Amino acid sequence: MASKGKKSGDESISTKGALVRSSEQSQLDFEIEFFDGILKRCPGYVDVLRAQGNNLTLKGRFAESLQIDKQLVHLRPHDPLAHYNLACSFSLLKKGDLAIKTLRRAIELGYRDLRYMREDRDLDFIRKDARFKQLLKELESK
Repeated sequence: MASKGKKSGDESISTKGALVRSSEQSQLDFEIEFFDGILKRCPGYVDVLRAQGNNLTLKGRFAESLQIDKQLVHLRPHDPLAHYNLACSFSLLKKGDLAIKTLRRAIELGYRDLRYMREDRDLDFIRKDARFKQLLKELESK
């Protein structure tokens, strides 16, 4: 009998987890749709572009996120974070040469968060590349 009660409790927890995941997923879909509407009216709204790029990446829509990041670099050519995010998009799309080149540009522009670069899962594709390791060494020496 206790076993049955425990099983029922586990199902409840499992169902709650699914509902939370479903709720979060719906929130992300809502935000993407909402930000799309804003960007149709104000295509150069940098803060919304940043949020939308992040949301699209979270959804696994990497090609769309890449387009957002390219637009941000066009709008903010001297912004190291825009270049860093573009490098991440290239990496997620397995475009290693472009990811390394763009990451180097982000560092040249002042990107300095070495710890985050080491841990950022978006850069996993280029992490073992000797050029990536060289960039880390260069950044460490600055």
